[in-house]
This record gives sequence, structure tokens and C-alpha cells, in this order.
Amino acid sequence: MPFINCADASLDVFTPSTDKPWNRQRAVHLARRIALGASPDIIDTALDLSPEEIVDSLVDQAIALPVATEPEWAFWQLSDYSPNETIRNQQIIDQIFSWGGQWLRDMQENGLRDRMSWFWHNHFVTRHEDYLCPSYLYQYHHLLQKHAVGNFKDFVKDIGLTPAMLVFLNGVQSTKFDINENYARELYELFTLGVDNGYTQEDIVNTARALTGWNGLDVNDFCGPISFVPAFFDDGEKTIFGQTGNWGYDDVIDILFEQKSVEISEFICAKLYRHFVNPTEDEEIIIQLAETFRNSDFNISAVLRRLFKSEHFFDSAHIGTIIPGHIEYFMMFVNELGFDYDANLTFSIGYSASDFDQAIFNPTDVSGWPGNRNWVTSQSLPYRWEGITNIMGYYYSIQNESIEQLRNLAINLSSPTETDPVFIVNTIVDFLLPKGFQHQTEYDEALAVFKGEVPENYFTDGLWNLNWEYVPFQMFELLVHIANQPEFQLK
Repeated sequence: MPFINCADASLDVFTPSTDKPWNRQRAVHLARRIALGASPDIIDTALDLSPEEIVDSLVDQAIALPVATEPEWAFWQLSDYSPNETIRNQQIIDQIFSWGGQWLRDMQENGLRDRMSWFWHNHFVTRHEDYLCPSYLYQYHHLLQKHAVGNFKDFVKDIGLTPAMLVFLNGVQSTKFDINENYARELYELFTLGVDNGYTQEDIVNTARALTGWNGLDVNDFCGPISFVPAFFDDGEKTIFGQTGNWGYDDVIDILFEQKSVEISEFICAKLYRHFVNPTEDEEIIIQLAETFRNSDFNISAVLRRLFKSEHFFDSAHIGTIIPGHIEYFMMFVNELGFDYDANLTFSIGYSASDFDQAIFNPTDVSGWPGNRNWVTSQSLPYRWEGITNIMGYYYSIQNESIEQLRNLAINLSSPTETDPVFIVNTIVDFLLPKGFQHQTEYDEALAVFKGEVPENYFTDGLWNLNWEYVPFQMFELLVHIANQPEFQLK
């Protein structure tokens, strides 16, 4: 079934107007796309600034944010572990879980920078189960954070030499005696140009020759650095995109960006557009973003600034058009309800998602997770429904059978003195569902769930308010009801 992108706005900076106000709906839209949602307090604070000011601030924060602190095992190799196999295996497991928790916390708390590091994880794919070295995992993740909003050409140059990638796509096995084309092919097909877009099989073969030599790995001490070995490098002439010479690794990247800048910029901007704006592309907008990308010498943040500030991004046609992955979906819920970070819950979110094809460190294959509509299946949808209930139940259990965050959500979205259940329910629905409900009967059903067993005269006679003892339980039932609606899957 074909889908249509109905937005007609340009990339001009969004200027709020009577017809297109800077309101809570648009602020929530920005928070869900540029980060992983935000609590009502943060949203209301954002409304005091202009969209342009907020985007600049969030991009500046992403640029300035330091990478995660290096763990003591960041460059460990086999000889650094216990000689006892059982102990060594446990050390490796502990390190992997530890860094998984670090990455998930960074995603939940660091906004745009780690929203982008996660995006690049699904672009420059490696799979930890193929290399099994915690040190390689850390070094790979370090590059994702370092370059998340930086220079894309530098990113491409660095990622191909990280040990995780050299092992995953067989670069460490590729010598002039036995050339492996895997990385050369994916460099063009998946990482920079797109399938069958401006390269030939001859380009791939000659690129693979130019990438040889990165074979310096101590086979008796795995997980160590991988160095360049001149004796294994093919030093003959190669022709790549019409350029002939004794090219090596750096030459490949330079030639690629010199000869194929338009193709690279349009391919990457199209992928950013599908992920952050709308799964259905707008070719003219992508062409303009690609021009910004090239004019900034492939600066990722320049594209993000122009995109997230634009009338096009804030066009109502883009609100509620994307289905997030399981991890993003649950983290968004936690952030929007104002729950405190909890390491056990965050680990559970990451661990449980692996049963439904979102295993952190292990995207589906080299092309990544398919994304969007693929996240919702007959198997995964009940998991997503139940997960929302379980998150609220978890906080209830660790907070002495209290879940005041739900009361606070209602108060923050309305006011401490609000007593009209219709206004309260409608406001909560419109906050959690990108475009609210489409029919009044759906709002009426949500209101009935919220009222529950509370006698009607409590509402009509002013006996009920948001400080009433059982409001958190009313909210619990309402949120379960909302989370089970199809619209809740859209963000």
C-alpha cells in the first residue's frame, strides 16, 4: 500500500503564527524526534523559547557533550583477562552488560547526541556476536558518540578502521593474496551511496584492493589492536571512480567524497529524513538538505539545525508518522511521565527488546533493523502493550506502593486546582497521542475509564479533585487504556 507525504511546507525557519502556533503538540513532536521525549515540565519550559532557540541549544549541547567515560577494560585483550576460562567468560559478560547499561542510560538522558549515536549504530552496523570483544565494542561505541553530530567524512574514515568493523566485515582477513570485497561493497551500498548508485563492480574490486593490509592482529592474544601490515597491502595501480593510482585506505575515502559528493549527501539526508521526519520521502526537501550537507563540508549538525528548525519539520502532516523501535518506545514513555532513571528498569528494557528483534549491539544484519512498521507485529504488539503496564507497575513496587508521578502528570498537564475530569482526560490524551483521538466517542471511552468506580456525584458536587487519594490508580487505568490504542504506537 503506497503512502503519501502530504506536507507542503519549506525548509524556511518555522515562525509560529495563529494558524501554526508554537504549542505543546509541536514541542512534544520536537522532543520525540530530537531526543526521546520530555516531561510536561520540560515541554512547558520550552514553550517560553522560540523553536529556533531550542533547536540551536539542543544541537550545541550535543556538540559539547563529552563521550562516555572510558572503562578500565577499554583496550583489554585476551592476556588481560583471568587465565581461568570460567572467570574470564564471566568478566566478558559483565563488561558487555555494563557497557550496554551505559549506552542505554546515555540514550535516555543525553538527548540529541545519543539519539544520533543510536541512529548511526543502525547505519554503520556491526554485530557484537561476530567479534565478541568488549574492548572492540567500547571502541566502536566511542566513535558513534564522537562523530554523532560531527563531520561525516571523518566518521566514514574512522569507522572503517575500528576493530569491530574490520572483524565484522572481514577487513582483517583481506590481503593482496586473498582479497575480501565485503567492506568495499557495504561502504558504497549501505554506508555512503546506496544500492547501485554510482559505482560498478570494478570500483568495488579496486576499492577492496586499496583497503588491504589491515591485518596486524595477534592471533594468540585476541581483542588487541589491528595494525597496518605493508607486506599484505596490494600496492598495484587501481582505478576507482575513474581515478587511477596506487591508492590506499585514506585515498579511497578522499576519492569517494570528491567524486560522489552529491550521491553521498542525498543518500544520507534521505535516511535522516525517513528516520526523523517521515518514512515517505520528499525529494525536493532532501535535495536542499543535501546541498546544506555539502556546503558545510559534510557537517552533520548543519543538516540537523536546518531540518529541525524548519517549517517542513513542524508541518502537522509529519506529527505522529513514525513508529519507534521498542527501546526508544519505552524510554520515551519513561521520560514523558517524568520517572527517575532506574538502572534495573533500563536494563530490562534493553534485554527484553532482544526477544523482538532489537538486540542492542546486534542489529538484524548488516543493513540494520528495518524499522518503522516492522516494529509492530502480532507478536510484538502485546509486548509493547504489556511493557507500558509493567513499567508503571515496577515504579509502584519500588516506591512503597506509590506512583505519584501519575498524579503529577495530570497536575502538570492541567493545574493543581483543576476539577473537570473531561478537561483533564482530554489534555492527557492529547499529550500522549500525537494527534489525540479522531472521534469524540474515543474521548468519552477514555473518560469512562478514568472515572472508573468513582460515584458520578463526586465529580458533579465538587467532592473530587486531583489530590484525591485514588487519583494515581485512576491515572494508571487511563494510561493503560491509552497505551492500548493504535495511535499510541505512533510518535
